[in-house]
Amino acid sequence: MIRRHIKARGIRDPLVLAALRAVPREMFVPEHLADQAYDDVALPIGARQTISQPYIVALMIAALRLAPTDRVLEIGTGSGYAAAVLGQIAREVYTIERLAPLAARAEATLRGQGLANVHVLVGDGTLGLPEHAPYDAIVVAAGGPRVPPALLDQLRGGGRLVIPIGDEKTSQRLVCVTRAAGQRTTTAQLCDVRFIPLIGAQGWESGDEE
Repeated sequence: MIRRHIKARGIRDPLVLAALRAVPREMFVPEHLADQAYDDVALPIGARQTISQPYIVALMIAALRLAPTDRVLEIGTGSGYAAAVLGQIAREVYTIERLAPLAARAEATLRGQGLANVHVLVGDGTLGLPEHAPYDAIVVAAGGPRVPPALLDQLRGGGRLVIPIGDEKTSQRLVCVTRAAGQRTTTAQLCDVRFIPLIGAQGWESGDEE
């Protein structure tokens, strides 16, 4: 997977590659799909949610430019796979999932992998987690109509936020927003993507999932 789908497509950050090697992806997909765990495709994980394809996970995490001392916020825990990869690199990872059954399953899997520095919470991820802010990096694994202001407010100066943004609920542009001094930001375009909708007070409304 790493040779064919990650390094061959330009991801060379040694911390990201080492983290991907350390996390058994088959533990984060349904058992009947384990033989597809290392294919470069998104897979269903139940509750109409998916685990993102390995390349997109690697691209998003590489864009965060993480250091081992960083505190990271992830929106959209899903299976917990990306949180596990983040937890191999960063000092602390807080990950928010709005669906309690998915959060419970992800937490159990993460505990089984011994990742005590990854903390799973249930809630509206568009509002972030202000009690642990500021964050050095924030990653959003769902597509929203805009960058939630709450997340920008919780980003440390110099911090990076990666999120899919688009006017359509099923098609977005992946961007990396860097917060400069004060409220100034710069935005880099990464690639076109297709994520599930970002549901919440500062995302799409709950009826917009279709």
